[in-house]
Amino acid sequence: MPSTASLPAAAPLDRWWPWLALLRQGGWRSTLRSDALAGLLGAVLVLPQGIAFAALAGLPPAMGLAAAVLPAAVAALAGSSRHVATGPTNATSLALGAMLAPLAQGDVMLAIALAGALTLLVGLMQAALALLRLGTLANFISPSVMLGFTTGAAALIAWYALAGLLGASGRVSPLAAWAQGASLPALAVGALVLALAAAGRRWWRRGPHLLAALLVGVAAAWWLGDPARRAALFGSGAGGPWLATAPAVVGTPPSAWPHWQWPVLQPALRWELLPQLLPMALALAIVALGQAMAMAKVLAQRSGQVLDVNRECLGQGLGNIVGGLSGALVSCGSLNRSLPNFEAGARTPLASVAAALWLLALLAVAAPLLAWIPLAGVNALLLVVAWGLFDRAAWGRLARLDRSELGIALATALATLTLRLEMAVLTGVMLSLVAYLWRVSRPALRSMGFDRQSSARPFVVLDGAAPGSVLPECPQLKLLRMEGSVWFGAVAHVAEHLRTLRGAPGCQRHLLVMAKSMNALDLAGADLWDDERIRRRELGGDLYFHRPRPPVLALWLHTGFLARLGADHVFPDKRSAIATIVPRLDPDICARCQVRLFEECTERPGAPIAPMI
Repeated sequence: MPSTASLPAAAPLDRWWPWLALLRQGGWRSTLRSDALAGLLGAVLVLPQGIAFAALAGLPPAMGLAAAVLPAAVAALAGSSRHVATGPTNATSLALGAMLAPLAQGDVMLAIALAGALTLLVGLMQAALALLRLGTLANFISPSVMLGFTTGAAALIAWYALAGLLGASGRVSPLAAWAQGASLPALAVGALVLALAAAGRRWWRRGPHLLAALLVGVAAAWWLGDPARRAALFGSGAGGPWLATAPAVVGTPPSAWPHWQWPVLQPALRWELLPQLLPMALALAIVALGQAMAMAKVLAQRSGQVLDVNRECLGQGLGNIVGGLSGALVSCGSLNRSLPNFEAGARTPLASVAAALWLLALLAVAAPLLAWIPLAGVNALLLVVAWGLFDRAAWGRLARLDRSELGIALATALATLTLRLEMAVLTGVMLSLVAYLWRVSRPALRSMGFDRQSSARPFVVLDGAAPGSVLPECPQLKLLRMEGSVWFGAVAHVAEHLRTLRGAPGCQRHLLVMAKSMNALDLAGADLWDDERIRRRELGGDLYFHRPRPPVLALWLHTGFLARLGADHVFPDKRSAIATIVPRLDPDICARCQVRLFEECTERPGAPIAPMI
């Protein structure tokens, strides 16, 4: 086997596959071994899910398994995330089935042809979004939204996995599973796998503990498959709530080999239905991308990876294009397999490639063994994964530091439990945007002054300062620091603050705005300052600005506000601003003033005061 030093340097490829550097930096054997073992677990997990999700869509089981082969490998290699496992999911399968049912009207061959065409269209739309650089919309999913989504998804996984642990099939609640009569042998197998997986997570985290626990579950399911052994342990179960039936297992799986086809040329396809597929494909593309991007961001946060959202969008699109051409149904990033993939120690996208190869190999040579995979054992693994998703430290941090973000996370978690997953993410994003708009619509306006009488003293914030800790303000000149953007949504708040200052008793008629922190301005904001200029001059005062940003100055110049204000009303530094403004103050008021805040006050009418600045 070649040494690490003999591996070729592939610097140009690193720009597309940054994880290749991991294979050259040492430890590549352990990386490939970890990916292979994680891939084996992924293949075992997707086997029953692929069959079940195809049934949800009303399609043959082979289409569900095919979605876990080529689409999964292509999406992993073409995408950005190292850990997202692409393939069939319950949400996309349910949506696909709901869309196909009224079109196919019970015609299985037509449903298969429509599913292939729809999958191809979804892939083309996702790839187009990536090429248009619109995948960056995923950046609007905030950490709080991701926390709520992850927690809600974990609760969903745990809820339905608990029902599966009781021996139920399909997506039913644990209460319904209990009412239907739980299987004690299935519960015993699930509990065994759950205990071993939890122990492995605690003491053998770097090892393939999930896969090892499931293999023990396979042995237990085989042993309990014998009626005599079940009867010896549990009795016949007749008449009792705990039916001593054999644990439900996957059974003999169908083939997952790609079936190459051109969907639009299928004999069963009716061309008049194609226009109806376009809005369906767009909806499915958004559904699939919403889930995949949410999952990719969760894993990127946990692994510290820098995620390229456009690249991930492209990978999902190419995966569905290949899926549409190889007889698969719509695929996307899977929550149920991505997190186990990460927990099992996957380090690169090669784990997804390994999962696809393992699935083909297992279906070809190990079908009798795979038939004994207990569904309760698979659900036990999902319970372990769900528990790992609850980030108690992050929830505690939000509760201590930011109640608004806590509310967003809670609302997203609730939406995840009650709405479709993509709608839950959208709900969280909308709440985050509303909270952000509320914050930026109320920029801070702080009164400024000084806290000591010495030269070169800095400005300090007067608002909220303890009495006696700061010097009095000049009775004619207000120093105001503007913090934040003045855009149309913030104009009402800023205008109300300025109106309050003008209407206060003993109003300071001159206003110097510290504009260094006024980050941006739009036309509505420019009109606001123009109105303030008029109002100040009507009072007999004036408006001045200290260190406005170049984009703000450019807009003022373009709108003509700078000409109306006067270029001599904009200053690059504090000293020149004070030196210019103080001589313009009312000399009668200066003569009676006892504050004498500025150095220039010594030259104003009245008793001489020692220089302050």
